[in-house]
Amino acid sequence: MAARIAGVDLPKEKRVDVALRYIFGIGKVLADKVLETVQINPTTRIKDLTEEEAGKISAEISTNYKVEGDLRREISANIKRLVDIGSYRGMRHRRNLPVRGQRTKTNARTRRGKRKTVGSVRAVKAKAPAAPAK
Repeated sequence: MAARIAGVDLPKEKRVDVALRYIFGIGKVLADKVLETVQINPTTRIKDLTEEEAGKISAEISTNYKVEGDLRREISANIKRLVDIGSYRGMRHRRNLPVRGQRTKTNARTRRGKRKTVGSVRAVKAKAPAAPAK
Protein backbone atom coordinates (compact mmCIF):
# COMPACT_ATOMS: atom_id res chain seq x y z
CA MET A 1 0.00 0.00 0.00
CA ALA A 2 1.40 3.39 -0.97
CA ALA A 3 0.94 5.93 1.79
CA ARG A 4 -0.07 9.48 0.93
CA ILE A 5 0.41 11.77 3.89
CA ALA A 6 0.03 15.58 3.82
CA GLY A 7 -0.31 15.48 0.03
CA VAL A 8 3.00 13.65 -0.48
CA ASP A 9 3.38 10.13 -1.87
CA LEU A 10 5.92 8.40 0.37
CA PRO A 11 8.35 5.92 -1.24
CA LYS A 12 7.19 2.33 -0.60
CA GLU A 13 10.55 0.71 0.08
CA LYS A 14 11.78 3.22 2.68
CA ARG A 15 11.49 2.91 6.43
CA VAL A 16 8.70 5.01 7.93
CA ASP A 17 11.07 7.26 9.91
CA VAL A 18 13.03 8.07 6.73
CA ALA A 19 10.01 8.37 4.42
CA LEU A 20 8.30 10.94 6.65
CA ARG A 21 11.22 13.30 5.96
CA TYR A 22 9.98 13.61 2.37
CA ILE A 23 7.26 15.88 3.78
CA PHE A 24 8.32 19.55 3.82
CA GLY A 25 8.66 20.63 7.45
CA ILE A 26 9.39 17.19 8.91
CA GLY A 27 12.95 16.22 9.74
CA LYS A 28 14.55 13.43 11.73
CA VAL A 29 13.53 14.63 15.20
CA LEU A 30 9.94 15.43 14.25
CA ALA A 31 9.53 12.12 12.38
CA ASP A 32 10.74 10.20 15.43
CA LYS A 33 8.43 12.21 17.70
CA VAL A 34 5.38 11.53 15.49
CA LEU A 35 6.10 7.79 15.35
CA GLU A 36 6.58 7.65 19.11
CA THR A 37 3.27 9.43 19.66
CA VAL A 38 1.29 7.08 17.40
CA GLN A 39 3.31 4.07 18.64
CA ILE A 40 4.57 2.75 15.32
CA ASN A 41 7.94 1.03 14.97
CA PRO A 42 10.30 3.33 13.00
CA THR A 43 11.88 0.35 11.18
CA THR A 44 8.57 -0.59 9.52
CA ARG A 45 8.56 -0.14 5.75
CA ILE A 46 5.92 2.09 4.15
CA LYS A 47 4.58 -0.84 2.09
CA ASP A 48 3.98 -2.78 5.33
CA LEU A 49 1.89 -0.03 6.98
CA THR A 50 -1.80 -0.76 7.43
CA GLU A 51 -4.48 1.76 6.45
CA GLU A 52 -5.12 2.37 10.15
CA GLU A 53 -1.46 3.13 10.92
CA ALA A 54 -1.17 5.47 7.92
CA GLY A 55 -4.35 7.20 9.08
CA LYS A 56 -2.94 7.65 12.59
CA ILE A 57 0.27 9.20 11.24
CA SER A 58 -1.70 11.46 8.89
CA ALA A 59 -4.06 12.58 11.65
CA GLU A 60 -1.18 13.29 14.05
CA ILE A 61 0.67 15.40 11.47
CA SER A 62 -2.38 17.32 10.25
CA THR A 63 -3.62 18.21 13.74
CA ASN A 64 -0.36 19.05 15.52
CA TYR A 65 2.13 20.27 12.92
CA LYS A 66 2.32 22.84 10.14
CA VAL A 67 3.73 21.18 7.01
CA GLU A 68 3.87 21.48 3.20
CA GLY A 69 1.67 24.27 1.74
CA ASP A 70 0.76 25.96 5.04
CA LEU A 71 4.39 26.07 6.15
CA ARG A 72 5.59 27.35 2.76
CA ARG A 73 2.93 30.10 2.85
CA GLU A 74 3.93 31.12 6.36
CA ILE A 75 7.62 31.30 5.44
CA SER A 76 6.95 33.39 2.33
CA ALA A 77 4.62 35.68 4.33
CA ASN A 78 7.38 36.20 6.90
CA ILE A 79 9.87 37.11 4.16
CA LYS A 80 7.34 39.43 2.49
CA ARG A 81 6.76 41.18 5.85
CA LEU A 82 10.50 41.77 6.27
CA VAL A 83 10.75 43.17 2.75
CA ASP A 84 7.68 45.41 3.23
CA ILE A 85 8.87 46.97 6.48
CA GLY A 86 12.27 47.65 4.89
CA SER A 87 14.34 45.89 7.53
CA TYR A 88 17.96 45.00 6.88
CA ARG A 89 17.05 41.33 6.44
CA GLY A 90 14.25 42.34 4.06
CA MET A 91 16.68 44.36 1.96
CA ARG A 92 19.05 41.39 1.76
CA HIS A 93 16.16 39.17 0.61
CA ARG A 94 15.12 41.74 -2.00
CA ARG A 95 18.65 41.98 -3.42
CA ASN A 96 19.21 38.20 -3.38
CA LEU A 97 22.16 38.45 -1.01
CA PRO A 98 22.96 36.31 2.04
CA VAL A 99 20.70 37.30 4.94
CA ARG A 100 22.56 35.94 7.95
CA GLY A 101 25.84 37.81 7.95
CA GLN A 102 27.90 35.67 5.58
CA ARG A 103 30.72 37.24 3.59
CA THR A 104 30.02 38.26 0.01
CA LYS A 105 33.43 39.39 -1.26
CA THR A 106 34.16 35.76 -2.06
CA ASN A 107 31.76 32.81 -1.94
CA ALA A 108 27.97 33.37 -1.61
CA ARG A 109 27.64 31.90 -5.12
CA THR A 110 24.51 29.92 -4.28
CA ARG A 111 22.66 33.05 -3.29
CA ARG A 112 24.14 35.49 -5.83
CA GLY A 113 24.09 33.19 -8.84
CA LYS A 114 26.57 32.64 -11.66
CA ARG A 115 29.53 35.03 -11.85
CA LYS A 116 29.11 38.05 -14.10
CA THR A 117 32.32 39.72 -15.23
CA VAL A 118 32.33 43.45 -14.60
CA GLY A 119 34.75 45.67 -16.45
CA SER A 120 35.69 47.05 -19.82
CA VAL A 121 35.21 44.59 -22.65
CA ARG A 122 36.81 46.96 -25.18
CA ALA A 123 40.11 47.05 -23.27
CA VAL A 124 40.38 43.26 -23.56
CA LYS A 125 39.67 43.35 -27.32
CA ALA A 126 42.26 46.08 -27.89
CA LYS A 127 45.03 43.94 -26.36
CA ALA A 128 44.27 40.94 -28.60
CA PRO A 129 46.54 40.86 -31.71
CA ALA A 130 44.82 41.69 -34.98
CA ALA A 131 44.34 38.82 -37.40
CA PRO A 132 46.60 39.07 -40.49
CA ALA A 133 44.77 40.29 -43.58
CA LYS A 134 44.75 37.98 -46.64
